[in-house]
Amino acid sequence: MSNIPQIDYDTASEEIRSAHDEEVRVRGRMTNMKRTLLHSPVAHRIYAEWFTLRSELSVIPDRPIWIFSHAISKASKSKIAITFFRRALINAGFNPDALELSDEETLLAAFGEAIVADSNAVPAEIWAKLKQRYDAKTLVDLVAFAGIMIATAIFNNVVDVDFDPELEAFAETSR
Repeated sequence: MSNIPQIDYDTASEEIRSAHDEEVRVRGRMTNMKRTLLHSPVAHRIYAEWFTLRSELSVIPDRPIWIFSHAISKASKSKIAITFFRRALINAGFNPDALELSDEETLLAAFGEAIVADSNAVPAEIWAKLKQRYDAKTLVDLVAFAGIMIATAIFNNVVDVDFDPELEAFAETSR
C-alpha cells in the first residue's frame, strides 16, 4: 500500500483538479503515480517534463528510448517503471524478454545501467561511443532525461505507489 494516498478528485482544490484535467486532456490517462504527485501540482509539472525532454530527443526513435528507459528502470528496481516500458515495447510488437538490440540500443542500455550503477564512473568507452553518435545538445537532453527517469523510479519506490491495474498484464514473470 502506498505511503502517500492518491488525490481525491472530488475533494481536491481547484488547482489540483485543473492540473488533473489538463493531464488527462494532454495524455489521455492518469496513472497512480500522477494521482499521487498531484498533491503538489508543481512536483507533477516537474516530473511531466519527461515528455518535454522526450520531444527534444526526437532524433532517437521510440524503441531505443524505451530500451534506455527500461534499462534505467531495471537498474533502479522500479516495478512500475519497468512494466510501463515493457508495455510500450509489447504494444509496439516487441518481446522485451527476447529483444535483439541494435548497436544504438545496446549503447543506450549500457549507458542507462552505468548511470544508475555509479553516475561518477560512467565508462569512458560508453562516452566515446555516445559522442560519436550524438551532438552535445542531444547528450545534455539524454542525461537530463535519465535524471527524470531515475527520479521517477525513486518516487515510485520510496512512496511505494500502488501498481496500476492496467500494467498487470505486462509485468515481468518471476525469475
